[in-house]
Amino acid sequence: MSWIDNSIKEYYNWLKEKTIVTKDERTGWSAISTPFLGLFNDSIEIYAKLENGRLLLSDDGLTLSNLELAGSAVTRSPKRKEWLDMVLLNYGVSLVDNELQTTGNEKDFPQKKHNLICAISEISDMAMMAKHTVSSLFKEDVKAYLDEQNIIYTPQFIAKGSTGIEFNFDFQIAGRNKELVIKSFNSLNKINVPNFLFGWDDIKPAREKISGKELMGLAIVNNIDKETKQEYLEALESKGSKIILWDQRHQQSMIEKLVA
Repeated sequence: MSWIDNSIKEYYNWLKEKTIVTKDERTGWSAISTPFLGLFNDSIEIYAKLENGRLLLSDDGLTLSNLELAGSAVTRSPKRKEWLDMVLLNYGVSLVDNELQTTGNEKDFPQKKHNLICAISEISDMAMMAKHTVSSLFKEDVKAYLDEQNIIYTPQFIAKGSTGIEFNFDFQIAGRNKELVIKSFNSLNKINVPNFLFGWDDIKPAREKISGKELMGLAIVNNIDKETKQEYLEALESKGSKIILWDQRHQQSMIEKLVA
């Protein structure tokens, strides 16, 4: 027997040893505690029931409930819901009353159990994914806002500055007399604010020379359910940047800032 065969055998033994089954005789459901870790570093637990030859496996709604507790509720974002649907489709799992469920015959148990655990694991990763992609999700909200206002814009606008560095802005609006570069901020911090101001200032001379238009900067800031430090807003204003606060975006004074 090769080392890999022996290692796989040891893995199977470990998996069996660490899998604990507790059956509720009253309901017929069996709770299966696995060695795989969930969102809060606790064991992923699933529930199984065989009734009239039909196998039903469920997470009892814990996966989405835990995401809600972690602040990553699927229902709050169409993008996350789309991603959830894709994961469920990949593993043949259904969403029933916020429970992840999969069904089959008794002989299907190994594959169905494996698929459900994989789905739970991937969906739980959404909490971590959200931390890295929430900015891009906010960018999509900003895009929808510009579309709502019938603004013609260029997404992912790239311009080279006087330093020779290329800078990327989320959107650009070209008006008759002015040009507007936009950065969407899911949060303001001591890194992204200076980066935006430096990039805008660096491309400004070259862009104004080429276009013959004044180049303005606009920061669209997500201030909903979070603290927005006044010092960062003052830093943007001190350099002449326009600011749209997300909770005020439909005010006429804010909409007017989109006019280049």
